[in-house]
Amino acid sequence: MVKAVVGANWGDEGKGKITDMLAKEADIIVRFQGGANAGHTIINDYGKFALHTLPSGVFYDHTTSVIGNGVALDIPVLFHEIQTIIDRGVPMPKILVSDRAQIVMSYHKDFDAYEEERLGGKSFGSTKSGIAPFYSDKYAKIGFQVSELFDDELLKEKVIRVAEQKNVLLKHLYQKPELDPEDLYKELQEYKKMVEPYVCDTALYLHQAIKEGKEILLEGQLGTLKDPDHGIYPMVTSSSTLAAFGAIGAGVPPYEIKKVITVCKAYSSAVGAGAFVSEIFGDEADELRRRGGDGGEFGATTGRPRRMGWFDCVASKYGCRMQGTTDVAFTVLDVLGYLDEIPVCVGYEIQGEVTTEFPPTHLLEKAVPVYKTLPGWKCDIRGIRTYEELPENCKNYIEFVEKEIGYPITMVSNGPGRDDIIYR
Repeated sequence: MVKAVVGANWGDEGKGKITDMLAKEADIIVRFQGGANAGHTIINDYGKFALHTLPSGVFYDHTTSVIGNGVALDIPVLFHEIQTIIDRGVPMPKILVSDRAQIVMSYHKDFDAYEEERLGGKSFGSTKSGIAPFYSDKYAKIGFQVSELFDDELLKEKVIRVAEQKNVLLKHLYQKPELDPEDLYKELQEYKKMVEPYVCDTALYLHQAIKEGKEILLEGQLGTLKDPDHGIYPMVTSSSTLAAFGAIGAGVPPYEIKKVITVCKAYSSAVGAGAFVSEIFGDEADELRRRGGDGGEFGATTGRPRRMGWFDCVASKYGCRMQGTTDVAFTVLDVLGYLDEIPVCVGYEIQGEVTTEFPPTHLLEKAVPVYKTLPGWKCDIRGIRTYEELPENCKNYIEFVEKEIGYPITMVSNGPGRDDIIYR
């Protein structure tokens, strides 16, 4: 059976923990989009890790980790990451890399940084991991596919073509040093040496695995609101963050995805620029940020302080709908235990009208949150393992959110550890 684990909002919902937890019962975990621009934080028996490219199931010795064709493959980052976890006592994971994945080149990162610099105050808040330039090149058909590393003639000709095109921009738009085709060829040879032992036709491998009835998890990065089509465009990422794209990014039939577990935070947080209706500021935000996540709400990749807000029913209902949610995993609920009362955004007022449907960006910018305040439970709920044992007000909060978003909350995470989970 194929299950997808995806985010309902802006990313940072706690997908890593949920994937790590579900991986216990899985055979294969597949990353299907995005690159090393966002991280998944995981806490288990080996310690605390921030993964960027590796799927969140690498800590089990019975799983195979697949880097799907939809991923922006940063080869040095992947291998550095493998080394880092091995150095900390994790057994060498079984890894397969799609021969159809494309490679993040060093110049993609340079272009990312140059463009943010050029835009100045109007920048996208990029993580400078080369993601937008990488996907631009992929769709402009001048990217390097892993399979091409094994065709020397093709590479020698292609590096010249690519350098020619890039150098026009480097010289005239950015006034930066130009690329040397010889250097690009050497860079690709290095990558080939590193990745060669892992390369295979992963779509065929997954086809076989499905036939054999294996348990497969598709792991998404970021969340619905960062999707280039359905998110807060243009403040979005460059690959689709939706479960539906899992079929494409992993190379499996769409009808094989039987479960979509959408991870949703008990409050809101976002990294990077863009509309965020239920955002809070000042001391109120600082307090929530400090208590949030494990060790505070700071980006797993960038260390940037996340923007904080109250739970947004409008954005989350939309996020779950676009994912095709079958199950909601509701995370970091334990964080809210310090509050006397908890505001929840239940609608947006836009130009004098209240709506509960999520609008396109130009209207989102004008939206004002409509809040309903719920009583807090004022105690620590970590360590609780059954739903019945939760405080009354805590259950009321979960059930209120569930009714507003219209999708079943089947898992409640009440702590950062692998076992801090309540199944409903």
